[in-house]
Amino acid sequence: MVYLYVGMAGACGAMLRYFIGITLLTGSLFPWATLITNLAGSFLLAWLSTSLFKRISISPSVAIAISTGFVGSFTTFSTLSVETIQLFENQHILVGVVYILASLVGGLFMSRLGFKGGK
Repeated sequence: MVYLYVGMAGACGAMLRYFIGITLLTGSLFPWATLITNLAGSFLLAWLSTSLFKRISISPSVAIAISTGFVGSFTTFSTLSVETIQLFENQHILVGVVYILASLVGGLFMSRLGFKGGK
């Protein structure tokens, strides 16, 4: 049954990411939508696992569905990778490097914020 929960939550996370992707700064060279969703997902997963899931009574199946399904499909490493390669192939090397650094450093920073906010 947990597989069904993960799939349903994953569909919701993927649809939300798609919605953000088609509505947020779509005309920009810099892939803002992917960066923002990945940073938000980094914060959300850390906060959920350190705070919300410990404070409220929630079944382990639902917690896995939210963390693995929803947040896992909301964030996207594959899109980050493809967008970075596309930037490099189109000679936007500096933008690609900034994108990688912002994603990595920003993701770690947002995770740290989520962990701190959860305590």
